[in-house]
Amino acid sequence: MTPAEVLSFDLAEAAQALRAKDEPFAFATIVRTAGSTAAKPGAKALLGADGAILRGWLGGGCTRGAVKQATLRALEEGRPQLVSVTPEDMLEQMGVTPGEEVDGTRFARNGCPSRGTVDIFIEPCLPTPQLLVLGASPVAQALAELAPRFHWAVENEATGDAVPQAQCVVVATQGQGDLDALKTVLARPFTYVAFVGSARKFASLSEKLMAAGLDADLVARVKAPAGLNIDAVTPEEIALSILAELVQVRRVAVVPDHE
Repeated sequence: MTPAEVLSFDLAEAAQALRAKDEPFAFATIVRTAGSTAAKPGAKALLGADGAILRGWLGGGCTRGAVKQATLRALEEGRPQLVSVTPEDMLEQMGVTPGEEVDGTRFARNGCPSRGTVDIFIEPCLPTPQLLVLGASPVAQALAELAPRFHWAVENEATGDAVPQAQCVVVATQGQGDLDALKTVLARPFTYVAFVGSARKFASLSEKLMAAGLDADLVARVKAPAGLNIDAVTPEEIALSILAELVQVRRVAVVPDHE
């Protein structure tokens, strides 16, 4: 067994432990070096949610600060990062300032005496997003079956009583405890809440929610009708439209969290 294989096994084992705890982390891989550098292409490391190296090695302290910042950015934005740690005089020759991003590469200053260049690819690994589907309706059942195929961890509850916490919630009770379900989910932090039903029906429910003391701005954040407008008719088509909107929220993060 080669040292690289031993290291890869070590990284894989540590990564699995973090996945089991639903903790975000990232892999870092040196993809290119130029000049004198301690680490070479292929060197890997596992980084925690705070940007610290948990396993592996990426060279000395010259890259540590840039890797930490790139990791934090990757985890926040949910997309990979490519950072080039480059000597300051070379950055000046290129007309690039530290922290600037050019053609998908963010540049950082290498102040170490080695004066080498290290390009590092950071790949974020985020916990599986949680989706709570409330209701036993055909739409609820179709969504609960479809969402796991797109890497959502789904909880399907028939009512809004004692529901688990989730950032994304779809209320598909469809006449079976709609108001109580909405009261329950709106009392918790969320990224996305959608209601399966007509705009007219939700308008009536909104008045009752605000009469019960819920903030009008909070109620207004509920997406009703749920899903993107694809002229869906069947429960399966409606579920597909909701899932499409969930993917949009997940990738674009168009709705901020509330406190």
